[in-house]
Amino acid sequence: MEIDSQKNLQRKQCSYEILDEQYKIQKETYKGQQYSHIYFVRLHLMRTILHSLVSKWKPHLPVRTVLELEEGKECVIVGTLYKHMKLKPTILDEYSKERSVTPLVKPHNFMHPDDYLVLEDDSGRVKLSGAVLLPSVYATGIIVALHGKETGVGDFFVDDILEAGLPPQIERPVIPNEDKYVVFVSGLSIGSSSSNPLQFQLLVDHITGHLGDEKEQGIAAQIVHVVIAGNSVEIPRGLLNGQHLSAKDQTKLTEPLKELDILLNQLAAGLSVDIMPGPSDPANFSLPQQPLHRCLFPGSSAYNTFRSCTNPHCFELDNFRFLGTSGQNADDLDKYSEAKDKLEFMERTLRWRHLAPTAPNTLGCYPFTDRDPFLIESCPHVYFIGNQDKFDTRLIKGSEGQMVRLIAIPRFCENGVAVMLNLRNLDCHILSFETEFS
Repeated sequence: MEIDSQKNLQRKQCSYEILDEQYKIQKETYKGQQYSHIYFVRLHLMRTILHSLVSKWKPHLPVRTVLELEEGKECVIVGTLYKHMKLKPTILDEYSKERSVTPLVKPHNFMHPDDYLVLEDDSGRVKLSGAVLLPSVYATGIIVALHGKETGVGDFFVDDILEAGLPPQIERPVIPNEDKYVVFVSGLSIGSSSSNPLQFQLLVDHITGHLGDEKEQGIAAQIVHVVIAGNSVEIPRGLLNGQHLSAKDQTKLTEPLKELDILLNQLAAGLSVDIMPGPSDPANFSLPQQPLHRCLFPGSSAYNTFRSCTNPHCFELDNFRFLGTSGQNADDLDKYSEAKDKLEFMERTLRWRHLAPTAPNTLGCYPFTDRDPFLIESCPHVYFIGNQDKFDTRLIKGSEGQMVRLIAIPRFCENGVAVMLNLRNLDCHILSFETEFS
């Protein structure tokens, strides 16, 4: 049979630049430092931004520190919010939880009607009151400017709130006339009981063009990049007890990684692939998670198209800026505040200009001394989080014309769903692979 060479499909290409330098822990050394440094750095940098905005927001009011507050006099204060939570877990709970017959609160959220907010700056702290500032919306670690006055009981009554808002965005590139797709997938959980190897193999075959008719293969040829956003494998934790492992147990530990490498090998042979670590992956626990070691992927790491990245991860494709995490930042906000969906948490982090405001209070992070790597200085065009219960997306706009596509990526092992984003118009849709065994 003769093959028409004109019908051979060529995969489309795009420029790529990785921007993970700020998330890498290189020269930092741990010398017993505390977490106060990261809060001081955060307050210093965000206060400069907020002061420049206050002059347009409330130009007639003075900006004061907590120590300079005077009863009944209106002013603006800038500082870090601290949320006093009645049900926030403490280490002492570990000793007393067995005494309680029923749990005091649902495990997924620690909100309570008696929670209240405190604002803290370099000079002191003051309790906040008023109906404008809702404790359910905010969490510890957020920097805001507040308009109000001190009351007779020593509280600061809040009349208005100023958040930093979406950061400046690099100019959106000229919209290409052709479709180029980016595929996002997370929560493969290879090695877990819920993992279905056939589903991921179908996804790989679809991306590499080994599945479907000529039309589907034409769409597959337009896929230029794949992002795997955390929780790719699940290691049996029961084996990690510090004891000597038998050859059989060692095989159980390495088998999920070998299977993942085989599948990544197929992807990297055809297009560029970024893999990010997640909570269940063999990486450091605290943010920013460092790249999974290349020795874990002896096959796929031989390709220059394979990149092991940090979590959070920032990169550019054809000058479109992408920023994302494996989901820990939004999941932690969900425990200590309330929103209608995860996309609202994502939008808040952009408006607060901080990727992980609850770190280091309730979300583990490295104790940086001279910088806060989670500050968002440039607004992305695409902002994604992995390992969510369901797919969701929204396009938000900023006051200065910023446009951001928010994407919540579902766990692939549970529903076989990946997400495709079109660079031409930032529209996205799902790829669903459902398989059943009788």
